[in-house]
Amino acid sequence: MRRILAAAIAVTTLLAAAACTSDDPGADGTGGGGGGAKVTVGVIPIIDVAPIYLGKQKGFFARRGIDLTLSTEQGGAPIVEGVLSGKYQFGFSNVTSLMAAQSAGAPLRAVANGVTSTGRSGRDFSAIVVTGGSPIRSARDLAGKRIAVNTLKNLGDTTVRQSVRRAGGDAANLRFQAMPFPDMPGALQAGRVDAAWVVEPQLSAVLTQGGQVLASNFVDTAPDLTVALYFTSQGTITAKPKLVTDFTDAIKESLRYAAGHPEEVRDVVGTYTQINDTVRIAMILPSWPEDINRPSLERVAALGRRDGIFKKAPALDQLLPR
Repeated sequence: MRRILAAAIAVTTLLAAAACTSDDPGADGTGGGGGGAKVTVGVIPIIDVAPIYLGKQKGFFARRGIDLTLSTEQGGAPIVEGVLSGKYQFGFSNVTSLMAAQSAGAPLRAVANGVTSTGRSGRDFSAIVVTGGSPIRSARDLAGKRIAVNTLKNLGDTTVRQSVRRAGGDAANLRFQAMPFPDMPGALQAGRVDAAWVVEPQLSAVLTQGGQVLASNFVDTAPDLTVALYFTSQGTITAKPKLVTDFTDAIKESLRYAAGHPEEVRDVVGTYTQINDTVRIAMILPSWPEDINRPSLERVAALGRRDGIFKKAPALDQLLPR
């Protein structure tokens, strides 16, 4: 994370200059040669991003002149770095990664909601899980245990600690181990970790293998938590306002479509993750409202300060869409 935050300010000038170079065929956001603006978006291979995959399938981006490519990363932090470096025009990232970058001076701004918790304990798309035979019976018992998260000092850290606090445990004595979400079910079964923070479809993969939900960490953190956002660089907003508007409109249409077509969500997840039919049917779907739950983000910001993830309070007015 420190490397990402240090890079944030260093690439600001590069981004602003690159956005306006004369050899950019889509500098005005129109795509130049008539084939559509080529846009690459950094995403994570989890259920959260099902709407953008559906939107691509349904032509929501193409009919707005966007030639969309989706590129997967392990977590939100490398996607933030990718947008800052110009590797991606837009990205999907959890709110902690975005707050950390913004508080360090990175020129980022969210353009749309990404995904939201269901708010239902035990029936959310995110959970802390253990194997069926684990002696760990409560989040309180996680002190000193090895816990898999997808990236360190990030949203998993904050929300898992909050579940431990709510259960009366010692949140300062947790041993986090970073690994990709798809690797977590196997690591849990093999005993390489004692518990894991997973989201769908890995949550249902663990449960169908006999695992158990220990706590619903998003629900423990804030009611109807806004978990992630789609975002871009300030350089792109300044240089390509039409592209940003078109992308935002396409994302919002994709969110509405996903919310109204749950079976298509289940099908599309299988196109970018490896899941069987049992997991596909069992998955708990998140919520995809268009509105961003600002009070939930204020809660995450406060917890991040408490846990030492943010050196100073994130400025949400500078991060969230105008």
